[in-house]
Amino acid sequence: MRSAAPPVLVIDSLVKDVGPVTALDGRMMRVVAGLSLTAHAGEVTALLGVNGAGKTTTLECAQGLQRRTEGSIELLGQDPDAAGPELRARVGVMLQDGGLPPSAHPIPLLQHVARMYEDPWPVEDLVERLSIAEFARTSVRRLSGGQKQRLALAAALIGRPEVLFLDEPSAGMDPQSRQLVFSLIQELRDSGMGIVLTTHLMDDAERLADYVYIVDAGRIVAEGTVASLLAHRDDAASESRTLAFDADPGLTLTLPEGLGLEETRPGSYAVEGISTPAHLRAIATAWEDSGIFPRSLSMSSSTLEDVFLDIAARGADQAEDGSSPRQHSLNGGQE
Repeated sequence: MRSAAPPVLVIDSLVKDVGPVTALDGRMMRVVAGLSLTAHAGEVTALLGVNGAGKTTTLECAQGLQRRTEGSIELLGQDPDAAGPELRARVGVMLQDGGLPPSAHPIPLLQHVARMYEDPWPVEDLVERLSIAEFARTSVRRLSGGQKQRLALAAALIGRPEVLFLDEPSAGMDPQSRQLVFSLIQELRDSGMGIVLTTHLMDDAERLADYVYIVDAGRIVAEGTVASLLAHRDDAASESRTLAFDADPGLTLTLPEGLGLEETRPGSYAVEGISTPAHLRAIATAWEDSGIFPRSLSMSSSTLEDVFLDIAARGADQAEDGSSPRQHSLNGGQE
C-alpha cells in the first residue's frame, strides 16, 4: 500500500522522442513510451532498469531539463516545463555526471551555491555529514568518483529541497561513500522529503526503495513495494530457495529430481529449487554420503535481480512473438 502522504511527482503517459537517428532518414527514436508513475513525500521511489531503459530521460523531463513530446507532469503541483525560480528552489537535483565545475574546490563551491538560497543548509553541517573535509583541498577534476558524488549530493541538498532527484547515486562509489550517502538518504526520507532515484543496481533499490518501478524500453513493466515484488516472484516460483555453500572444487552430488547443483566458481556451489524441508534433508544426506562438511552455507529467497531477470525474459519472449509488454502492478491496487 502506498503512503497517504501527498504526491511530490505525478507523471502521466510520458512520451519522449529524440533524434533523428541518422541524418539520412530523419526518423525519431522513442526513448520513453507512455510511462506513468507517482512519487510521494516521505518515500524513496526508485526507477530500476538497465542502462538505456529511459530512466535518466524520465527524470530529466520531470525536472524540466528536457521537453517532453507528450504526456503530463506535475512536480510539487506545477508543470516543470513552466517552472520559475520558486519551484526550482524547492527541488534538489543530483545528476549522474555531477555537473560540477572541474576547477572548483569543494567548500568554496558549496558556499557559492548556498548564497543562491534564502535559508540554505549550513555548509559546515553538510561537509561534516558527508566527510567532505577529507578532500576539501582537492579540485573537482581530481576527485574520485565517490568523492564527486558526495559533493554533488551536498550541492543538491543545500537549498533544503522538498523533493530530491538522484540519478545513479552510488555510481563510482567506494563502500565508505556508499554507506555515508545511503544513511543520509534514509534520514532525509524519514524527515518527510520525497526522493526519486534511478539505478541499474538491484541491491541499491532493494536497500533504499519504498516503492519500485521497473523500466524497460521506456515503459513501466512492473511496479510495487520491494516486498510485494519479491513475494509475487516467490509465489510464482512456489517459494523456492537457493542454497549456497563452499567446499572442495569438483564435487558431484546425487540429489532428488527438481534440485539443480551448479559450481558457480571453483569450490562455490548453488543448489536451486529448494521448497521443502525434505529437500534440505536430502542435501544433508548427500553431503554425508560423500563425506562433505561445507565450510560455509547460506540460503536465500528471491532478490530484485531475480524479479528483473524474470521480467526481462518475458519481455524477450514477447518481442519474439510481436506482442506488447505487459505491466505488472503488485501494489494491491493501492496508489
